[in-house]
Amino acid sequence: MAAGRTRVQYDCTKCVAFCCSIYERVEVTARDVKRLASHFGLTPEVAEKRFTVHRFGGRILRRKKDPFFGRSCKFLHPETRGCTIYEGRPQACREYPGKSRCGYYDVLQFEREIQDDPTIVPIVRLTFKKQLRDADR
Repeated sequence: MAAGRTRVQYDCTKCVAFCCSIYERVEVTARDVKRLASHFGLTPEVAEKRFTVHRFGGRILRRKKDPFFGRSCKFLHPETRGCTIYEGRPQACREYPGKSRCGYYDVLQFEREIQDDPTIVPIVRLTFKKQLRDADR
């Protein structure tokens, strides 16, 4: 381990891919589109059309049905819960969570320990207070 680096306190291979499921928008840059195009042997124009959608004021990855969370990233394998385009994944995915701990992994480990069940999957949903307030109007 390099000097100054903090040891990572999570293991993505033991998680159910909360990060690929609960975030409705994974922003995709032009560079990400080029990376996807290269990964699939497509032109950037075809990759953008096939794998992204313009929503929430930007370009985001498409989503699909998911057995745990209802919807997930188009590239999440539904059974292994792994990324099917790991080498071609967008920068946002490469940088996540950006810290030595992952809150979702902590929740997963905590619930599995408390419930004494290594198969339990806590359902996590993001809700923004601003949206709740706007819905009350």
